[in-house]
Amino acid sequence: MHEELLALLKKTYDVSFKDIDLLAQAFTHSSYVNEHRHLELTDNERLEFLGDAVLELIVSDYLYKHFTDLPEGKLTKLRATIVKEDSLAQFAKDCGFDKYVRLGKGEENSRGRERSSLLCDLFESFLGALYLDQGMTKARAFIYQVVIPKIESGAFSHEMDHKTVLQEVLQKNGDILIEYCLVNEEGPAHNRIFYVEVSADKKVLGTGFGKSKKTAEQKAAEVALAALAEKTDK
Repeated sequence: MHEELLALLKKTYDVSFKDIDLLAQAFTHSSYVNEHRHLELTDNERLEFLGDAVLELIVSDYLYKHFTDLPEGKLTKLRATIVKEDSLAQFAKDCGFDKYVRLGKGEENSRGRERSSLLCDLFESFLGALYLDQGMTKARAFIYQVVIPKIESGAFSHEMDHKTVLQEVLQKNGDILIEYCLVNEEGPAHNRIFYVEVSADKKVLGTGFGKSKKTAEQKAAEVALAALAEKTDK
């Protein structure tokens, strides 16, 4: 197994695999196996199947416990956005996993290392291997370090009620006073535009506008979430 990957996992995620062969399997694409049949390797497809289930369970558990006001339909939609191909591919890149996946020459030459579907599978395969090697507790800790912060920062808030998300983000460490204040109105009575500020503990976080106060409040919450997410990424 690549020594740089082992060092990365230990330093960044406090993960040290007991079964190095299992970790190697997670980073082995079928194209590599096909080009190295004499080595009798196993690709990561079965681990991907397992990792997908582990990820869905942990994310579902988190969403159920933290978004208590959301109905089943919105929870399902939000989870689907979090665990979709593009999202998981980005998580794999964020972790630096794309540098270490073993690909066949053809797959490498066709820029497979950048392909979303391949990186999505890689991320799930790693989770499957981590679960088998160290159990659900360690898999959960990894997901809470890599995936959950993105949810809390509002990265997926476009799929749900912005005011609910903002409340969850701001109150994750305890109660905090969130206020929506109408600061201006413009236009004739039949076509009014409302301007609303949202603040937390008297500090303004965002301003939004719309043809109703509710729309303006949602927009203000969306702006606040985007500002918080940008601050988190820096």
